[in-house]
Amino acid sequence: MCLAIPVRVVELLGNDTAVVDLDGIRKEISLALLDGVQVGDYVILHVGYALSRLDPEEAARTLELFAQSGATQAA
Repeated sequence: MCLAIPVRVVELLGNDTAVVDLDGIRKEISLALLDGVQVGDYVILHVGYALSRLDPEEAARTLELFAQSGATQAA
């Protein structure tokens, strides 16, 4: 099973990379598949790559569902 999850961009590093945050866990990811990502944007993350930007309200709903299932902490 593959899983893609919404994460918030907290830092742009250059060279198509960024740092994202999910429940206090930060990870460096690739933005090579997207243009125009800014700090504060939510992106869908899968195997280290941001696949698409996500509306903040949709990200919150999705993260809440993950939290209810026990996959993450409360959004």
